[in-house]
Amino acid sequence: MEQKFGVTFQVDELLPVRKASCCQIDTNFGDCKCKVNENGKSSDCGSSGGWLRRKVVGLIGAMMAAVGALVFNRKLAAQERSEKQGEPQKESHNGHTPKWGMVIDLDKCTGCGACVVACAVENNMMLGDANLAEQGRVIRWMHLLPLIEGEYPNIKARFMPMLCQHCDDPPCIYVCPVTATYKNPEGLVAQIYPRCIGCRYCVNNCPYTIKYFNWGDPVFPQPIPKGFNPDVAVRYKGIVEKCTFCHHRLQIAREKAKAEEREFKAEDYVPACVEACPAKAIYFGDLNDPESEVSKLAHSRRAFKLLEELGTDPKVIYLSEG
Repeated sequence: MEQKFGVTFQVDELLPVRKASCCQIDTNFGDCKCKVNENGKSSDCGSSGGWLRRKVVGLIGAMMAAVGALVFNRKLAAQERSEKQGEPQKESHNGHTPKWGMVIDLDKCTGCGACVVACAVENNMMLGDANLAEQGRVIRWMHLLPLIEGEYPNIKARFMPMLCQHCDDPPCIYVCPVTATYKNPEGLVAQIYPRCIGCRYCVNNCPYTIKYFNWGDPVFPQPIPKGFNPDVAVRYKGIVEKCTFCHHRLQIAREKAKAEEREFKAEDYVPACVEACPAKAIYFGDLNDPESEVSKLAHSRRAFKLLEELGTDPKVIYLSEG
């Protein structure tokens, strides 16, 4: 008899495994059925404990194999599954599926930060404080990346607006074990907040470092909650978030066009940052439409993409300074 945690057990009950000792000593345990080979040595022990252990280990192995196969299939079929879970394909006025993209003219950008503020207000982002800023945990889906050129005193400073690049081949979707992030048929890389488990694989796999993890529940001083955008969910602790190209505005524009009994146009969909830019440095539209302004600018001689050599094919295109 042995006592553990205030409860008395038989020694055999504590470890239901094969009793190899019954094959090595001259003791009969009753439930041990050893098989002896020609040399007189025991080769197997058929005790009930050993049988139970083999069954449990086999069951656990089968479960792990099934889970591994499920995760592997999710990774390989992330694109196909996302199209089924996302919106049905929409056709624009010229009969093709739109591919939404953005062009940012660095020659026009003044670094005023209006796009950053508009994005934060539109998408219900927490203000943050000095402690969060010191830890680098203030979430802004769009921020200004400072670029310093030259050496003091002959230096030149400029800013590059940085946001989710909405890649055509996004690395983040292939590592998500629950398909919480996916690319929809119109090229938008979306995030399903209730499905996210906070593993942060997508955060680590994003070469642009523009996916953010919520380390705590958002705190908003009064009267900010009264001014929340009802079309955007407030994120909570333990999930990942990022720029969505104001996808809710696309849904609203399509519903409005349907209510007005007219055809939806690409010009009806304008993200908050594009609308707020006072210098008109940000363009947005359908990259699949060769007649659209954003498509023409994307094929300009000044156009370039960040980390283009990685093969992610981002849909945010920058225009170099003239």
